[in-house]
Amino acid sequence: MRIISGACRGRKLVQIQGKDIRPTSDRVREAVFNILGPGIRGKRVLDMFAGTGALGLEALSRGAQSAVFVDAAQSSCNVIKRNIELCRMADQARILCHDLIKGSLPVFHHTFDLIFMDPPYHKEYPGQVLGKPGFSELLAPGAIVIVEQSAKESLNYPGNSLDKYLEKKYSRTTLTFLRKSAIDEGCV
Repeated sequence: MRIISGACRGRKLVQIQGKDIRPTSDRVREAVFNILGPGIRGKRVLDMFAGTGALGLEALSRGAQSAVFVDAAQSSCNVIKRNIELCRMADQARILCHDLIKGSLPVFHHTFDLIFMDPPYHKEYPGQVLGKPGFSELLAPGAIVIVEQSAKESLNYPGNSLDKYLEKKYSRTTLTFLRKSAIDEGCV
């Protein structure tokens, strides 16, 4: 696993060991960033269920302003810290060891332009997190949320603050792109 493009291109990342670990493949990560294009520059990123931190680090490598990495497992948080150090991006990154399923959403002092959500497959975690009180307050105007799931799963979420605008399948993976709805932003 490596950073695909940008300032840290080619940098190998530390991986998490374990049979239940499923980091986003380089192919799927490259597809995500090809879809996002150059619009990543200057964005504030939230990497939920961050695992190794590869998605957030790829965003930073491509010019994102900052990234917050959230994962429940201390072992994942330790690996994320090592990967941030390998990429020399400590001044742009923050790690929060927090269980997004059992706990409430963390309180942040700003909104995010881009949220990655790559939870364990077959757990229905995305809908649970998207439906938590305060989720829409995490979203900056025009924010994009990208959910990675098994191709066998469907995304069930309260559609009150997010509109699905793109869905792509890659082998056993589905990427769903959601955008903060115009109604939620006060537009009609």
